[in-house]
Amino acid sequence: MRIALFGTGGMAAALGSRWRQHRLTVSGRDPERAAKLAGELGAEVQPWAAAAREADAVLLAVPVSALEELLPPLELTGTVLLDCTNTPGDPEPPGTPVATRIAELAPGASVVKAFNLAKVDVWRRTPPTFEGRPLGVPLCGAPAAVEVAAELVRDVGATPLPAGGLDRAPLLEATAAFAIGLWLRGADARTMLMS
Repeated sequence: MRIALFGTGGMAAALGSRWRQHRLTVSGRDPERAAKLAGELGAEVQPWAAAAREADAVLLAVPVSALEELLPPLELTGTVLLDCTNTPGDPEPPGTPVATRIAELAPGASVVKAFNLAKVDVWRRTPPTFEGRPLGVPLCGAPAAVEVAAELVRDVGATPLPAGGLDRAPLLEATAAFAIGLWLRGADARTMLMS
């Protein structure tokens, strides 16, 4: 599979390191950081547009503030676009989920909300586990795109959890915002989900 990593931060590095069996490209705003990450992953650096044209899947790991400038000029029709973004404290009014904005900015792409509920350090674990069990990764999007995302979830050693269409992505975003808020106040958000 051809996977484009959009972004050069922790999520792109952590997940990209688990997808080395695929053909990876790195695109970023800072050429030096993109070259450094590409070197670490055995990937090539590509401009956004070229990477978008050639990719089967794109990991969108850029700040939400960059989306409006980045996405509209790109041709992403038929591409699975993995949205791992979170926006705690985002001033955007309620009812405007990031996944929905992404789908509007990249018409024709198959957006899947994924990888947004665990912090980057979890994705650096080999494999990512929770108390000895594989981490579950909820996926919201169209079934065919979720199937592609599920393969990439399994590649990192986690368990895919298909969770419905993209209309359910706001639930993942709200869950992330709620849990991150608890963690920032020193609470262990995991305890609310234990059985």
